[in-house]
Amino acid sequence: MQFVRPHGSGRPGSTRGSIDYRLARRRLLRRYRAGEVDAADVCDAQRELMRVAHAASIPARHRCPICSERALRIVRFVFGPRLPSGGRAVTSDAEMARLASRAGDHRCYEVEVCLDCRWNHLQSSYLLAEELSA
Repeated sequence: MQFVRPHGSGRPGSTRGSIDYRLARRRLLRRYRAGEVDAADVCDAQRELMRVAHAASIPARHRCPICSERALRIVRFVFGPRLPSGGRAVTSDAEMARLASRAGDHRCYEVEVCLDCRWNHLQSSYLLAEELSA
């Protein structure tokens, strides 16, 4: 049996080495809306993540799933050789391309963060060189 390979890079999780966390996000939001999980448990972004979200993030395309505000931001952290142990928050595509062109494996983690209610969830993880070359 052969599996169909996805075409293009428009779909999350379509490149080799990428992980999409949308199903985990849906499951958590379903549990929150059912009352199984308290808002304090899902709106718990740490102070450092909030600081980075204010200073080095890009706007998200959708509203916060908890408070419905437009203050939802995407923070991209890149980890890899010759980067700080805590990774580097990257805002520009030019910097992402520069990191992708370096030798070594760089992995990017995208986290959505609400500046109002402190909701945060890991969206995806991917190898930087693979994502930019697709």
